[in-house]
Amino acid sequence: MKTMNALAVAAVAAMALSAGSAWARGDAAAGAKKAAEVCAACHGEAGAKPATPDYPILAGQPQDYLEHTLKAYKSGKRKNAIMAGMATPLSKQEIIDLAAYFSQQKGVQHKY
Repeated sequence: MKTMNALAVAAVAAMALSAGSAWARGDAAAGAKKAAEVCAACHGEAGAKPATPDYPILAGQPQDYLEHTLKAYKSGKRKNAIMAGMATPLSKQEIIDLAAYFSQQKGVQHKY
């Protein structure tokens, strides 16, 4: 019985690892549309090439981090006049969709 449980756990883990971004919450396609309308001017296309070094790269950031950060700008817990203006009108679903989109983009590649 223990062997059967171990096999079941291994099978679920293998499926989770192979699914990759399929486990992400949100609609990345809707996030892409919203990002083109709202985010691209400062953070660049796909969030990978900001307009200036003052703006962060969003591409490849973890989805939960992006959601948390946008919610913090929206609520005022995180202070930035520009981002407050961008995040305040976003719905909860739009935040989730944007985070799903940016988290699936190719981020910065580090050479060690």
